[in-house]
Amino acid sequence: MLLLAAAILNLFLVALCVIIHYEILRLVSGVTVELNLRPRQRLLVVISGAFLAHLLEICLFAATLMLMEYQLNMGSIAGAHSGGGEDFFYFSAASYTTLGMGDITPTGAMRSMVAIESLAGLVLIGWSTSFTYLSMRDFWNQGD
Repeated sequence: MLLLAAAILNLFLVALCVIIHYEILRLVSGVTVELNLRPRQRLLVVISGAFLAHLLEICLFAATLMLMEYQLNMGSIAGAHSGGGEDFFYFSAASYTTLGMGDITPTGAMRSMVAIESLAGLVLIGWSTSFTYLSMRDFWNQGD
């Protein structure tokens, strides 16, 4: 039953992250077209927008992991941590970026959430990379 609940939570969270990512990149795309920015400034807006999207998504996963541990009793994180929000953010960032440091590990149904977070992070980082490339291609030769 816990795995089913974790799977539903995973699906909801991934869908929410995709929506956030799409909306932020769409907003960035519109801003770079509407404003009369130089190519370097456009690139800064593109990278900043992608970075913001990733930070929001990492925070969502971290908050969900905290909820799973402290409210839903669906597992915990074990290892070198104090149990505070910064530990969940650190663990989520390491999982999202597929860095996987190993000093903090999930237990119980949280393990499936962490596996899905890594997959989602990989896909969303790839999306940001593709978006950045396409944006740069559009304005790269426009001069400074």
